[in-house]
Amino acid sequence: MTPSEQIDQLIAGLSDWRGKTFASVRKTILEADPEIIEEWKWMGSPVWSRDGMIAVADAHKGKVKLTFAHGASLPDPDRLFNASLDGNARRAIDFFEGDEIDAPALINLVRAAIEHNRTKLKKNAPAAARAKASKSSGT
Repeated sequence: MTPSEQIDQLIAGLSDWRGKTFASVRKTILEADPEIIEEWKWMGSPVWSRDGMIAVADAHKGKVKLTFAHGASLPDPDRLFNASLDGNARRAIDFFEGDEIDAPALINLVRAAIEHNRTKLKKNAPAAARAKASKSSGT
């Protein structure tokens, strides 16, 4: 079963408001960039990636939690982050029953996460190239 099929199955198994919310969050994330990859990690968590991890989602008893791997480094002008605010790296959005998803703001946040991942790749590329060159020259 593909990760996308596993996410479909997870959403189908959430027969209350969380299923609809989870599906809307997923749809919005995928709308942000056509090259986002869906993954299934950590014994049952949907993960979205593009040039590195963007976010992971989980359905809890009273909420749907969307955690951004590098959320502390992202601009959040619309103040979507409402959980995990004291961490050094992650930030999360907890969606509760009746919450509206601000799709344009979430799309902007996902795009900021992708840009953050790309910036990290560019910063690490020279070091990786040096290490590769060092190995191939035998030094």
